[in-house]
Amino acid sequence: MTKSEDFDDLHIEEASDSVVEEALVKAADTVCKECMQLQRKENVLVVTDPHTSTIGQALYEAAARISDRVLLVMMPSTHRHGDEPPAPVADLMRKQDVVLAPTRYSLTHTRARMQACREGTRIATMPGITMKMFTEGGMTTDFNAMQSAIAQLGKSLKRQRKVEVSTENGTSVKFEINKRWELGDNGICNRPGQVTNLPAGKIFAMPKEGTMDGKIVIDGAWDAAVVDEPLTFKIEAGMVTKITGEGSDDVKAMFVEASRKLKPNQQANVWTVAEFGFGMNPRARLVGNVLEDEKVQGTCYFAFGDNTTLGGNSICGIHVTGVIKNPTVRIGDVELLDDGDIRI
Repeated sequence: MTKSEDFDDLHIEEASDSVVEEALVKAADTVCKECMQLQRKENVLVVTDPHTSTIGQALYEAAARISDRVLLVMMPSTHRHGDEPPAPVADLMRKQDVVLAPTRYSLTHTRARMQACREGTRIATMPGITMKMFTEGGMTTDFNAMQSAIAQLGKSLKRQRKVEVSTENGTSVKFEINKRWELGDNGICNRPGQVTNLPAGKIFAMPKEGTMDGKIVIDGAWDAAVVDEPLTFKIEAGMVTKITGEGSDDVKAMFVEASRKLKPNQQANVWTVAEFGFGMNPRARLVGNVLEDEKVQGTCYFAFGDNTTLGGNSICGIHVTGVIKNPTVRIGDVELLDDGDIRI
């Protein structure tokens, strides 16, 4: 598809049927052949919802061209990232070789996804995927080349635990990471138990609980929107203690609402800084969708809330991400980013 044929979801009807179909087929084939490396006799489940059903159908058809053991399940849309799918869907997920999940909200940080992976299912989640994201930007990268780049950088970070992040906008935070850097979000998901986002392309880790202090200024994207005015988070001992900036009242209200659904001894978990990572996808763009935003090369991100999928103790069912533009990031003795320029 040429650049002049670019189309967005609001004006998808303006593109010809043949252009739309060609783009869908190409992207779905990339997922099944290049990313998942689907085999002829594998059991495949496509989980979708009414918001992403066109992409779900395209993935089903692409998978069916390879295997005759493909199921398509339409489930009701959940209410937020991290909500569990219906029990019958969770049961089906753990019985498959491959699960493709283009859904409005993320299944990545769910018990259903974790249980399926423990039983050997390899899974690609695509939370909030849109037609434009599915056919352009980060999904058009060379996934094999990106896998190699992530693996190579991972060698330099293997024993590095201390992280410093700063920006001209005021971010200044230090912390340690817990255990290891996660290198699997590279778009190639060909081994049992693996999980990846698509579009892929990041390296990430869980901040060691209690080690983070400083200030995080989110100036790129927050949750599902590009940021107009920065949001500032004050961090003490790994927990958010104050949020300021335009829209901060709405952000605080979201976390307070999530906390009310928890037991009293778990309510504070929503304020945990749960994840840190940085983008490695040279084709990804800042579009106001966390699925692609956190993969943009030259940015980094912090997520807040539940960290249990990374081995932490913060159980709270909410996981919200903010992206920082043009950061300077130092990891141990590795100067990773200098004002957004990757140094290695």
